[in-house]
Amino acid sequence: MKEYFGAIWAVVWKDVRLEMRTKDFVVSVFVFSLLVIVMFNFAIEPTPEAVDLAAPGVLWVSFVFGGVLGLTRSFALERDGGNLRGLMLAPVPRDAIYFGKMLASFLFMMLVEALVFPVFAVIFNLRVVEPWLLPVALLATLGIAAVGSLFSSMAVNTRAREVMLPLLFLPVVAPVVIGAVEASAVVLGNGAAKDVIQWLPLLAAYDAILIVVCAFTFHLVVEE
Repeated sequence: MKEYFGAIWAVVWKDVRLEMRTKDFVVSVFVFSLLVIVMFNFAIEPTPEAVDLAAPGVLWVSFVFGGVLGLTRSFALERDGGNLRGLMLAPVPRDAIYFGKMLASFLFMMLVEALVFPVFAVIFNLRVVEPWLLPVALLATLGIAAVGSLFSSMAVNTRAREVMLPLLFLPVVAPVVIGAVEASAVVLGNGAAKDVIQWLPLLAAYDAILIVVCAFTFHLVVEE
């Protein structure tokens, strides 16, 4: 068990160190998310009613589509540098590699969300501190990272990987995004805590299913 978690940590630490040198994931997702938020700010009239209606969708659209850019690069760097073959030759379970890549993507996306949300709150005149948004973001981002890591490993071996990843990824992750948007709408609209809490078990259950299925499927994808 110690070796198993050690392998996961090694993959996470490798990706963290690579990201610290290249900044590919964080910078690309951050810039894209900001551009989406700024463009939507000019596209809608910033009345309180329009903000309550559109802001949650704008927030998660920016995160999801920005995340696609970062997830595309996740396994592309491994393949282009010849590291993917080295990972497959390592004497560790394939699912340990998957969990390492997933956790690294999760951490990078959470960092971007922590940077983007204050800007989003200022642009749309919302409260910067929203405690109930944290569990929603954690659960939704975990689901996005779980699905994205699997389909990134699948799309990286295709010629049109930038096109294939969104086509595979978005339909599967749609329930997570819908749940995140609905829960965020309650939070940003100053709704009751019980209305937010009812979405959290659904997000957690879907995350659990996705993680189990993706971890089981990962070794079939990479060995093909």
